[in-house]
Amino acid sequence: MAEGAQGRALRQYYTVTVPVDNDFPSDEDETYSSEIESYATSLTSSVMSYKWEYGRRYHSYKEGSYKFPNDEREQDRLDVLHHMFKLVLGERLFLAPIEDGPLRVLDIGTGTGLWAIEFADEFPSAQEVTGNDLSPIQPPWVPPNVIFEVDDAEADWPDRAPFDFVHSRYMCGSIEDWPRLAQQAYAQLKPGGWIEFQDFNLVNYSEDGSLKDGNNVNRFYELLRECCDKINRPVTIGKELRGVVERAGFVNVHERVFQLPLGTWPRERRMKDIGALNLYQMLDGLEAFSAATFTNILGWSIEEVQVLLALVRKDAKDRSVHMMHDFHVVYAQKPMR
Repeated sequence: MAEGAQGRALRQYYTVTVPVDNDFPSDEDETYSSEIESYATSLTSSVMSYKWEYGRRYHSYKEGSYKFPNDEREQDRLDVLHHMFKLVLGERLFLAPIEDGPLRVLDIGTGTGLWAIEFADEFPSAQEVTGNDLSPIQPPWVPPNVIFEVDDAEADWPDRAPFDFVHSRYMCGSIEDWPRLAQQAYAQLKPGGWIEFQDFNLVNYSEDGSLKDGNNVNRFYELLRECCDKINRPVTIGKELRGVVERAGFVNVHERVFQLPLGTWPRERRMKDIGALNLYQMLDGLEAFSAATFTNILGWSIEEVQVLLALVRKDAKDRSVHMMHDFHVVYAQKPMR
């Protein structure tokens, strides 16, 4: 949908009330845990020198700029997230109006590289799909037009031919200067090229009042936000992305906001699947989110972290709490002149 001459933002909210599935049997925690794992297993069957701390592996290039692990367990979680994001977008990798052709594409913070690989498969005529990351964790066997680089997206970008499309997904908690990131992308896009940011606003809510004060899952997210705010790498960047791209000079700005449930409580099957994957990746990532951050930033002991995580896991299995948060997709175009 076209914008006016001033590139006024279009925001589309997909925030209709999510119906709750009330047909669950009143089983105990183990049954619910098995159900979550069963959902995740069936839904992801097709998905595929370091520092060690508290049993987890972290990147060594520009050590400390990214506070979360890069080991195989974390890579598996990232692949689950990739599958979840595609479900959210209706099995699409992006929403920008990109057409096939000799495209030059950049995937910022590519992680395991699945997005870049699948983009290259979907657009075989793309000239080059480059994925950069602080960690060289991408697979060695990739389509011939895919290149992976170890690089810091927050450093000065190297001189190179301009891109047709710049993509960034799930970089919340990782980027300190979002305006500069958008400005560097703007500088390296062709006139008429597109940028797309996909990211969380990790503030939980419920539509029916079932999220109460003292819920330990919500407390965990609040502490995580506190950690990332202290180091100026917010996990609430999703709601700021539209303004970031507008101030960088982009036009034809579009925003879509999707609700992500935590758990299998929604009635509608697609939302139930998304909620299952979201809760599964959250539970699997609890240590990844908190071991280094809560100890190094908040000053907790690892024992205190472990006590909290036990409480979080217990509350996460309470299907009477219908918790969710939002996922923002913002795409915009560099002016033709």
